[in-house]
Amino acid sequence: MTHRVFGTWHDWDTARRQLAVVAPEVSVRRLGEAVAFAEEAHGDQKRPAGEPYVEHLLEVVEVLVSGVGVRDEDLLVAAVLHDVVEDTDRTAKEVGARFGPRVEAWVGWVTKPEPGADEDPAEVRNRYLQSLRGAPPEVLLLKLADRYSNVQRLDTHPRPEKRRSYYRETCRHLMPLAAGVPWFEAAFAEWRESYRHLEDGASAPTA
Repeated sequence: MTHRVFGTWHDWDTARRQLAVVAPEVSVRRLGEAVAFAEEAHGDQKRPAGEPYVEHLLEVVEVLVSGVGVRDEDLLVAAVLHDVVEDTDRTAKEVGARFGPRVEAWVGWVTKPEPGADEDPAEVRNRYLQSLRGAPPEVLLLKLADRYSNVQRLDTHPRPEKRRSYYRETCRHLMPLAAGVPWFEAAFAEWRESYRHLEDGASAPTA
């Protein structure tokens, strides 16, 4: 079984043209402002496989628009900005002042907290993932799209053990959140079948 892979919106020009066709009701001006804000904030950051960070942000938007059918501009702006507080020096207040309280709140929901001096990072991460069970519906869509972008090409991650731990975490914490969201429920089920070789005890795939 294969799963759908997103990633045709490699840059804002491409995304803008596609949005004009598939979602003309969405303001590309406002989304463009969010992309410019994110590009400046993330700078030269790269993804684990080496691609520019903005490609991940646009993939999340692509999943929401082309996969799920989202047209809520605030949610799409939050998708572009979902990592700026966690991974850059931008603050939630800056996001809110520029893009509004809904965007600030949703970005805040998906921002993982920094562990305290005496806290176990794994426990902090686990609490964060568990907290998503009480998240608003928009946050669940955002987080599921973010995770789908992160895992849709999981075998390209340079660290084999990270592939396995990310697979386990996705199955344990994220797939239950997809229950009741038909598109994500089906998409993650297909994805899981494609990556069964990452389950504990599974043998490596043959060429």
